[in-house]
Amino acid sequence: MDAVTTAPGDTAIWTMPDFDEHERIEIVHDRASGLTAIIALHSTHLGPGAGGTRFWHYAQPQGAMRDALRLSRGMSYKNALAGLPLGGGKAVVLLDEQRTRTPEMLAAFGDAVEALAGAYVTAEDVGASEADMEAIHQRTEHVCGLPVAEGQAGGDPGPYTAQGIFLGIKAAVAHRLGRTDMDGVRVAVQGCGSVGGGVARRLAGEGAQVTLADIDQAKAEALAAELGGTAVPAAEIMQVSCDVFSPNALGAILDDVSIPKLDCAIVAGGANNQLTRAAHGELLRDRGILYAPDYVINAGGIINVGMEYLARRAGETCSASTVMERIGGIGSTLTAIWQESERSGAGAHEVADRMARKAIGRGE
Repeated sequence: MDAVTTAPGDTAIWTMPDFDEHERIEIVHDRASGLTAIIALHSTHLGPGAGGTRFWHYAQPQGAMRDALRLSRGMSYKNALAGLPLGGGKAVVLLDEQRTRTPEMLAAFGDAVEALAGAYVTAEDVGASEADMEAIHQRTEHVCGLPVAEGQAGGDPGPYTAQGIFLGIKAAVAHRLGRTDMDGVRVAVQGCGSVGGGVARRLAGEGAQVTLADIDQAKAEALAAELGGTAVPAAEIMQVSCDVFSPNALGAILDDVSIPKLDCAIVAGGANNQLTRAAHGELLRDRGILYAPDYVINAGGIINVGMEYLARRAGETCSASTVMERIGGIGSTLTAIWQESERSGAGAHEVADRMARKAIGRGE
């Protein structure tokens, strides 16, 4: 296996807009298996860099590096504000157009994680599964999100992520709309996968009116029929008149074009890196839209698998109920961010960033 460790002197990465004093970036190529991957460690100030592995096809490799840089930074901030003794890391496995992956590629990736000697802890992300994590676990102990016994922390992080987003939406509705219930609250949900679908089911279960969209229109229509909601084409969901717009698909959707078209009071969803640039957080604030910073509201999944990993490394177990108790704090963290935003005049995204950077030793 060939592994190239890039350092600040590598100007191609050093000058990328999303490079943010990352501690370590590994570009891994294994000729025998065909594996090409990037492992980015943003910060290990609070503990080993933890974050999932994304299996994805990129038309241009620069897109893979951009994702690794942005997502690893987001994990530093996410773990810090979730109160976990973990740093921020992320991996990207570059797949071909056929999304080919083999046992040999998974083994080689596991070897690359093991070679970092615990500095990086991997888990599931887009395109990955529990089975992938089990295969990687054959080569390294530094894996979380593994299948566990009922009632224990770990396994699929999706339901835990959905629970945190649901609680965050309720906190946003209470803060902006002064409502302590969801009955009749109009929520437009973008993405009907494991997370978005879980959020929609929880919302509908408490009486919210849900409008749903997914790139798979049939999936959105099926979920709408199940929940008594409405399905719209994916291209229309961001213009739906609603109280809450909840993005739960891929990121970078909030920009100069989309934000002026929003017809909502709140943006609160689980997609990573929703703001195309930091300035778009200011644009939301200027429009009077309450924004739930994505890495705060979507922390339920990493809380689950992070607590699983930490307990296992200590020779202990962690219950799902303990995880849920920690996830229950997401709403209060968001409320504190919004209150400070109102006090200081800074956008919620800026307040959250400041809090996170201070926690990882990079702030005032």
